[in-house]
Amino acid sequence: MADLLSLSSFLFSIITFFFFYFLSVHGDNSTQSSITQINYDLYHSSRNLMDEIKEMVHRHSDRLSMEKVKAGNKGYSAEIAVVTYCKGKKDSAENPKLRILLSFGQHGRELITSELAFRIMSILSEEKHLPGMDEASLNSILDKVVIKVVPMENINGRKLVEGGDLCERRNGRGVDLNRNWSVDWGKKEKDYDPYEENPGIAPFSEPESQIMRKLAVSFEPHIWVNVHSGMEALFMPYDHKNTTPDGLPLQQMKSLLEEVNQLHCQKRCMIGSGGGSVGYFAHGTATDFMYDVVRVPMAFTFEIYGDVTAPSSDCFKMFNPTDLASYNSVLDDWSAAFFTIFKLGPHQLGEIQSKASVVKLDKLVSIDEYLDGYLMERRNRYGKKMEVLELGMQEIRAYYRLFLLSSVLLLCMFCSRISKTKCSRPIVSAISL
Repeated sequence: MADLLSLSSFLFSIITFFFFYFLSVHGDNSTQSSITQINYDLYHSSRNLMDEIKEMVHRHSDRLSMEKVKAGNKGYSAEIAVVTYCKGKKDSAENPKLRILLSFGQHGRELITSELAFRIMSILSEEKHLPGMDEASLNSILDKVVIKVVPMENINGRKLVEGGDLCERRNGRGVDLNRNWSVDWGKKEKDYDPYEENPGIAPFSEPESQIMRKLAVSFEPHIWVNVHSGMEALFMPYDHKNTTPDGLPLQQMKSLLEEVNQLHCQKRCMIGSGGGSVGYFAHGTATDFMYDVVRVPMAFTFEIYGDVTAPSSDCFKMFNPTDLASYNSVLDDWSAAFFTIFKLGPHQLGEIQSKASVVKLDKLVSIDEYLDGYLMERRNRYGKKMEVLELGMQEIRAYYRLFLLSSVLLLCMFCSRISKTKCSRPIVSAISL
């Protein structure tokens, strides 16, 4: 009888084990099936996208060029591809052009933004055409601009998403690149999420941010747009506070965004400062740095898509269209919006610059940022021949710092000597002996 009870207990344990094992596997599969996966029939993989961009640049070398910029810090490295569009004569003092800098894919999970970058470059190369846009008018617009496109700023984070972490927005070592810039860096709101908004150990601790800062300082864009997804919005500075720039810059930026909203967003896009419109403040963002430090006259953040019905766990669906019709609609509408900016930007910018106020000293770019940007620009033009100059400039920078330090020490010694001289001077009595 005892043996029979033991056998029954053993069989019950086995059955219970397999029952719960089945439930766990079934539950995992059910959860997994409810989460939208990347549809590679619609979306490029990161590798395929960059390969196609490279081939496009090769086919249209008369107007497109591409360079890859690398940087590293404490064992972590990153590489960013920068595509430049310039048709006809190059930008110069005799032939000034509107300089535009566009960044896509700063957050890994926002795949649709890099697809938009590819669509814009396809139109610039004339491999695709904008519906309803007169070709002669388009060519007239593009003759007056130089456009630098960063199609995938955060390629390391993008690879994590492609590996299955569909909610990842940070870079390859867990830092949010849109919190790693120096303006109001490191401040944390009450609802701060360390997973989502890790700002890094210091401003520009991340190679991706370092590369973008050097690019901005060297290129000196008139217009900057940082492209994201998660909602539909057209934001201007500031992200870290509930205010917008004063005076004419505000009027001109708002006027341009209202035109884009009416023509391409059917007035459904939110317009205003990032900090005042979203419902939370973002500290250490790229757009605030571009406006406050690099002094880009017109600096924007665009949010091009968001599915408010998607659950928070279904990140791919929340940040990216999942059907062909929605995918094409987003790319058609927003590529047209960018060409409207290319068209209207010079007029709006002209009014700002004609009434520009005196530059404030507290917003000037530091010598380190300027030299970093200068070296990058020279390297773009002259390639490896500039390695010697770069080393020389690094030495000049080091000697400059030593000179400042020596000057301060000499001044301190001089003041100390004067003080000792005064103290040791004999006291002469006022009474004659």
